[in-house]
Parts: sequence; C-alpha cells; structure tokens
Amino acid sequence: MAVNQMKNRMQALGLLDRAFKAASDDELTAAVDALDDDHREGLESFVAEMTAEGIRAGVKAGRIDGGMEAIAAITTDACLADCIEQLGDHAENPSTDQLKEVLPGIVERHGVGITQIMLAGTVAGEAPASAIIRDLLKNDELVALPKAEVTEIAPLIDTARRSAEEQAELRAKRKEAKKAKQEAERARREQAAAARRR
Repeated sequence: MAVNQMKNRMQALGLLDRAFKAASDDELTAAVDALDDDHREGLESFVAEMTAEGIRAGVKAGRIDGGMEAIAAITTDACLADCIEQLGDHAENPSTDQLKEVLPGIVERHGVGITQIMLAGTVAGEAPASAIIRDLLKNDELVALPKAEVTEIAPLIDTARRSAEEQAELRAKRKEAKKAKQEAERARREQAAAARRR
C-alpha cells in the first residue's frame, strides 16, 4: 500500500514539475504580478526573486521539501478560486464533463500554463477528482501537458551525507511548506463552501 502511495505521489509531483516547465516565462511573470501582498509575502518564503526565473529556481529547489507545491498553490490561487466559483456545487468533486465545460473560460482568463499548474497542484494535493484531472492533463486537447522527457529522473539524494544543520534547515522548510499548503487548503475549502452557499 505504502509503495503505491509513494508511486502516486511521485507521479503527481512529476506532473506538477512538468506543468511548471511547460508554462512560459510571461505566464509565470503575469501570475506573480497579479498577486496581492499576502500572497507575495507567502511566495517570498520559497523564491529568492519575484521573477519567472526565481519561480523556476524555487520549484527546482522545492521538489523534495514541499516548496514546489506551495509555490503552485500561491501562484494559482486566483485561478483555483475562479475554477471553484465556475464549478459551483460541483467544486468538491467535479466530473470530466463539468471540468471540460469550465476550463475554456479559465484558460482564457488565466492562461493555459497557470491553468495546467493549478490542475497539477490539485492532483498533488490529492483532490477527490485527481484521477479525472490527471487524465485531462495527459489527454485533453486544451490542457494536456507536453509529453515527459524520458531522461528527467531526479537523482536520489543520500540524506545521510547531509550535515545536521542542513537536515534541520530542510525540516524547517518542509514545515513551512506544509503550513502554506494547509493555509491554501483551508482557503480552498472556504471558497468552495462560499460557492455552495451562493
């Protein structure tokens, strides 16, 4: 069971990584420019510069410690809120048809790159509709990600070689990422609840 969960987790993170790679610099820059102060502050915990290059560096550094997921949650929050609003009562667990109905408008308003990152982020966040969303990211003509390069297998890092200081730093980063992810999840749940009340 644990092996399967680990495999699914690695696949989900792989999708998210590919979504970031597929996004253009312009799309990433526009997403950062559109952030409010709170989101900007949250993003500063994970990226050194508020640029497309800074985002990509943060994503690369945050593959293991949850930073990549936190960056995705922060940069696509407006896109996700829009998607939740459009799905209305179906926001918690939409069908393929319901998603296909709202996605063209989402892509038009937020760009295909940010929409792909938002969708991949929900798969990494283990949303109830993960299997459907994963399928869309692989096969849907609007939001399918480019095929993965076979060579991009991240090398395993021997954690035993890290100093105690490095390990403590990594633990702190993971804790920070987990907190950011929980905050994003809480906001997401509130948005879904608000959308249902309308």
